[in-house]
Amino acid sequence: MADSNSQVWQNAVVQEVQEVAAGIRRIVLRPELPRPVRPGEHVDVRVLIDGTATLRSYSVVDASPDGAELAISVFLTPTSRGGSVFMHRLVPGQVLEITQPLQNFPLRVGAPHYVLLAGGIGITAIAGMAALLQRLGASYRLVYAARSRAAMAYADRLEQAHGDRLETHIDDEGSSLDVQALVDSVPAGGELYMCGPIRLMDAVRRAWLDRGLDPTNLRYETFGNSGWFDAEPFTVRIPRLGVEATVNSDESMLEALERQGVDMMFDCRKGECGLCQVKVLALEGRIDHRDVFYSDRQKEPNTKMCCCVSRAVAPSASPGSPALVTIDVS
Repeated sequence: MADSNSQVWQNAVVQEVQEVAAGIRRIVLRPELPRPVRPGEHVDVRVLIDGTATLRSYSVVDASPDGAELAISVFLTPTSRGGSVFMHRLVPGQVLEITQPLQNFPLRVGAPHYVLLAGGIGITAIAGMAALLQRLGASYRLVYAARSRAAMAYADRLEQAHGDRLETHIDDEGSSLDVQALVDSVPAGGELYMCGPIRLMDAVRRAWLDRGLDPTNLRYETFGNSGWFDAEPFTVRIPRLGVEATVNSDESMLEALERQGVDMMFDCRKGECGLCQVKVLALEGRIDHRDVFYSDRQKEPNTKMCCCVSRAVAPSASPGSPALVTIDVS
């Protein structure tokens, strides 16, 4: 069946579950309506959190040529809102509801050179691109950054497949990624594709623009749950609707408002499409902008936010006092 976003939902059987790095589980699925998977595609999955069905998105790491089997990888985040916990409890034989693969992060074939940058679990969105570029004989460089070697999923496989085209940067081994050097190394006309935490991607984006490179040659996908501050509870109010809700540290503002019965507009739930943006009427605290939809100029006045990922944090003058954000919705 298809929903209003033309997503085709289907059942998928869990074929295999395997630990591929510290806290990262590879889950192989067999969908009932298979089709070939393109690099950069993801599937939406219906997960149960406290008995309530909600959506999570996971990049397809690899798949059989006909899509009869596809693999995703899920990191059990310390600040999980419940989705990764649900996914880590799956066992072979269970049935999930998933979409057919969806494309929000396409790879353009034909560039003179590619730099593929993965931060941590972001390798799940990047690995398929590297495999295709290798098959095409393209000029590419695969850069994989992580906090520790134990946290690097698929590292051995990638090294065997890509050899000296793979470049690793590991924080606890003293080889952290130099973002400026990376951007400076991109040749004229080259394209950079990246997936990782918001801080890494923001640093790359700033360096890219400072160098005056074509912004259309920088393409990215975000986790949608990494920010500048630790997630903490805050209060959101919508005076026009008489709604007030506490946004817990393990849920988004969007989820909290849905819980209160507010009819919200949204699509990606990752801070990329901007459909869920709300108008900020008043603010006691600071906004932790976690989206990649707004420019720095648009974020600075704190007059709007993407409620699927962005949060409010306690005022600097009153640490420990919950933030309060007053909004209006379309």
